[in-house]
Amino acid sequence: MAHLTLAQAHSLVVRALLSAGAGEAMATSVARALVLAESQGLSGHGLSRVGQYCTHLRNGRADGKAVAKVLRHKGAAVLVDAGTGLAFPACDLAIDKAIAVARELGVCFAGVTNSHHAGVMVDHLRPVAQAGMVGLAFANSPAAMPAAGGRHPVFGTNPVAAIFARRDADPLMIDLSLSEVARGKLMVAAREGKAIPTGWALDADGEPTTDPQKGMMGSMLPVGAATSFKGAMLALMVELMVTAVIGAQFGFEASSFFVDAGNQPRIGQAFIVIDPAALAGQDAYCDRMETVIAEMLRDDGVRLAGARRLALERKAQRDGVTIADNLKAQLDVLATA
Repeated sequence: MAHLTLAQAHSLVVRALLSAGAGEAMATSVARALVLAESQGLSGHGLSRVGQYCTHLRNGRADGKAVAKVLRHKGAAVLVDAGTGLAFPACDLAIDKAIAVARELGVCFAGVTNSHHAGVMVDHLRPVAQAGMVGLAFANSPAAMPAAGGRHPVFGTNPVAAIFARRDADPLMIDLSLSEVARGKLMVAAREGKAIPTGWALDADGEPTTDPQKGMMGSMLPVGAATSFKGAMLALMVELMVTAVIGAQFGFEASSFFVDAGNQPRIGQAFIVIDPAALAGQDAYCDRMETVIAEMLRDDGVRLAGARRLALERKAQRDGVTIADNLKAQLDVLATA
């Protein structure tokens, strides 16, 4: 295993992305997000993504020279164009604009179109909490789940996230995908030669499977699919929010992130920022937040949303991160290519 400080990890990622064709601002924004994910123990959205992003930059699936810009702004609605670049600079711009508009108008809806993989959605919302506000985030992704009652992939795992600022305390951070389990669980089961439970995935023919390899070639099932269509309905809501509303591509129109050759995904992200001062008032909002948190904590074992990942992040800030030797070797090669 290889050990890196967060500063070392950030430098390594920046150099790899620059070598692959990213501009300085894009490389810095992406590196900041990937290292933050790694520091929270979210390795699937951390340094393991560098190779994928570099490949997409080199083969044209993402434009490293793209500069995010505001395409439209009407009242409390803002549309940012990622220009087919990596998503993070565009999401940064959308959040900056959304906070400014919400301060003025009380609320803002900011969409990002022509985008790419956006990583840990709740992390985009951290500046919202720092501003004392509430944020919601939505994204679509290449198709991996069927519609309600369907058999072939239509929607992505379509993550949703929320952040709620608190008074003199860490914000509540909620982040989840809408598949029954993370795709990584199938990857682990396949590597270990284990079966998966029925209800996790369908094979390429749309039939339920306990074979993780067949599930990887088929589709993930939405959360709650074993008992209802609720997860599929939520995935549909997110899909429409970040495509039909803002003009991004549907998940079934985007090639998988996990293939080297494919189209520019041009998917979307959407952020809603709310200023509580415009509604309940800042003090009343903070008081109500602490009231519900105190009630939750009456039970032993309750863990506040985001507490674990923030604790891991603080530990990583002190101690750095440990990654597999083969990943470190890959990063070294990418940084000097």
